[in-house]
Amino acid sequence: MKWKKYRLKTIEDAEDIVIATLYDCGIEGAEIEDKKPLTREEKEQMFVDILPDLPDDDGIAYLNFYLDPEETDTEAVLQKAREALDELRSYTDIGEGTIEESETEDKDWINNWKQYFKQFYVDDILIIPSWEQVKEEDRDKMILHIDPGTAFGTGMHETTQLCIRQLRKYVKPGMEMLDVGTGSGILGIVAVKFGAGHVLGTDLDPCAVPAVEDNRKANDIPDGAFDMIIGNMIDDQETRDKAGYGKYDIITANILADILVPMTPAVVPAMKKDGIYITSGILEDQAYKVLDACRAAGLEIVEQTQQGEWVSITARKPD
Repeated sequence: MKWKKYRLKTIEDAEDIVIATLYDCGIEGAEIEDKKPLTREEKEQMFVDILPDLPDDDGIAYLNFYLDPEETDTEAVLQKAREALDELRSYTDIGEGTIEESETEDKDWINNWKQYFKQFYVDDILIIPSWEQVKEEDRDKMILHIDPGTAFGTGMHETTQLCIRQLRKYVKPGMEMLDVGTGSGILGIVAVKFGAGHVLGTDLDPCAVPAVEDNRKANDIPDGAFDMIIGNMIDDQETRDKAGYGKYDIITANILADILVPMTPAVVPAMKKDGIYITSGILEDQAYKVLDACRAAGLEIVEQTQQGEWVSITARKPD
């Protein structure tokens, strides 16, 4: 089935009022495209492999919306929207306020991203989504079944692979691990596969809870071996209290250098003496920031590894 796609050109300052106006005309949802810089709060919540480099902000915004011509009198809706926009621009600046029309296929947008996630290897570990089959020649490998969902990384990025290699070096049977910014749960699942006794994951996004639960079950991780809490370890005392103090043999944080700097002193109290702190998500030219933060928090630098332009820093809490 074909859908009609409409693209309304406006300005960033008018996004909210234009969306509200469209809603009053029977258009219930709109995608926003703009070049607004990310706020500090937004950056802190983007526990992802890499932040995009955004173009310079020009103040222009586009609002995309879709109408089904079989269920909607599109001409009537558009006429009403144009009249409402004309009225709106009589007392506020909405930019051009023009609407362009195109046609798009009715796709399964929720699952369409799956075409981009294929099985891959981290050394001798096979990471495979649920919709692909394990090849016969791979059945003797360590196999991780990971479905990232639409909100989290897949593990393909260099930063995740650097963390996995460090976990292989430092995880010992029965260890307690804290994974900050756990996302799909891939690092916690790897740790349990390597022998960790228990993993606690933290994340800001509530979507991490079902993502981790699904991946835990897919990998036969026992109940109670991998738990989750939602909260910010940097400035939320309740989250830090729930995580606990002096109890973790390993803490992992695959985030970004600018988040790792304030996070490091916040998570050090959760570590046992001689505990290991594994970080990644660090661009090569940002590594000094994390090194300085680790030393300032009383940690000893153990190792710095690199893959491409990405760095992982491993530190230890002294006895």
